[in-house]
Amino acid sequence: MLKALIFDVDGTLAETEEAHRQAFNETFADMGIGWSWDKELYRELLKTTGGKERMAAYQILLGTAELSTREIAKIHVQKTAKYAELLAQGKLELRLGVADTIQKARDAGLKIAIATTTNTPNVEALCQCCWSKPATEVFDHIAAGDMVLNKKPAPDVFLLALEQLGLNADDCIAFEDSRNGVLSAKGAGLRVLTTPSWYTANDDFSDAEWVFDSLQDTGAQGVLFK
Repeated sequence: MLKALIFDVDGTLAETEEAHRQAFNETFADMGIGWSWDKELYRELLKTTGGKERMAAYQILLGTAELSTREIAKIHVQKTAKYAELLAQGKLELRLGVADTIQKARDAGLKIAIATTTNTPNVEALCQCCWSKPATEVFDHIAAGDMVLNKKPAPDVFLLALEQLGLNADDCIAFEDSRNGVLSAKGAGLRVLTTPSWYTANDDFSDAEWVFDSLQDTGAQGVLFK
């Protein structure tokens, strides 16, 4: 019997990646760093999970070591604050079917959890923007990237979510939008329902049990609420 739904955040709950990209670029400009990430470059960079890790990967791509680990961490703190500012302006909407699916799950007595590579403040910013509520009033449990050692595609964050829920993988369905996310969820033994985002549309989702354009799809609703 299905007992819980475990959601990724970026790209799954909302098309957040453009806001993240804007936050990175504005932070780079504010701090005098000569980087600017366009959409196609950012699509490639998203194959590396985690903002700090993404900046480090970009340095490798450039063949430089301009920024130290400490400097990257400092930039990321500023970027996280910038992202929260952008979302506070209301410039983000949930993807189709997300709000209805979560409400139906609540009505059916299911638990709702988060398993994300992004950090806790970003989850909070999204919930305030899209629900006008604290994250803890929207989700029963939040497993975030700043709570685990290894980020996706490692299974750590989904394993943490299962531990928080006190449930077995068979009791839950994971929701993802990227191949790294699918691999992470599968590594934790979960079934995965995938709704590709703009940035992940070309990913390989062959390991997922279900792939739909959005949670509004009747097929997705049929899987969850038979």
